[in-house]
Amino acid sequence: MNKSVLIKKYSGEYEAFDVNKLINSLRRSRADEDIIQDIARKVQEQIEEGMTTKKIYQLAFKMLKRKSRVSASKYKLKKALMELGPTGFPFEKLVGQLLAHEGFDTEVDVIVQGNCVQHEIDVIAQKDNNHYMIECKYHSDQGRVCNVKIPLYINSRFLDVEKNWERQKGHDTKLHKGGVYTNTRFTSDAVQYGKCVGLLLTSWDYPMDNGLKDRIDKAGLHPLTALTTLTKAEKSKLLDKGIVLCKELHENPALLEQIGVDKKRHKNILADSKELCQST
Repeated sequence: MNKSVLIKKYSGEYEAFDVNKLINSLRRSRADEDIIQDIARKVQEQIEEGMTTKKIYQLAFKMLKRKSRVSASKYKLKKALMELGPTGFPFEKLVGQLLAHEGFDTEVDVIVQGNCVQHEIDVIAQKDNNHYMIECKYHSDQGRVCNVKIPLYINSRFLDVEKNWERQKGHDTKLHKGGVYTNTRFTSDAVQYGKCVGLLLTSWDYPMDNGLKDRIDKAGLHPLTALTTLTKAEKSKLLDKGIVLCKELHENPALLEQIGVDKKRHKNILADSKELCQST
């Protein structure tokens, strides 16, 4: 195939199709290498000038789903995060669960007194002498990113909270930090500013090898929206109940009956949930 065939990215920009990028994204699914290579070859044969990355993803996902439901669920992690909406609370809960898995004591959606005013904080996380104030920026559109205005705003709120924390007993030895978690990406100036003022920044793929995609895979904390065995309506019902993770579904199978899922489908749903709970 002509390597100069241009494809359209989510941003609207065009770039030359690179089959190695497709192969690397498929490897995140943990599918067998021969399956990955076969899918990449078949997708490459169907690439046309101007095809969107969304269409390419759909082609690969459809082929992978036929081979392995769980691999397909892992492959769709980015899309699954986008499907946590329409509110940002499920994403906040996921971030809180992720930090808790990493050893932090966490509180989600809390009111904190600052030096000047009160603040509604998405996640407060503490471990040893580390005390973090985390804000979560959820987007349902992959084309939206966090520009420098977001960390500027979050840092100003953090500084107000930090002044109050520093006056509290036992906080003189604590390391206070603000942070921003997003399911999309940061612009380069947002990263530059965050580094400059010491904010903890986490996005889909930042920091390198320790972004959301890496940490979720490592912890086995996949959102239930990744499951291919649940319908969109069933996922919405679970999210409405405050259930966000496959792990929660695996630990409480009765949830399926509560939302009216046919018992004949329980086995596959719970089997996939269990496999997605496994850490890497």
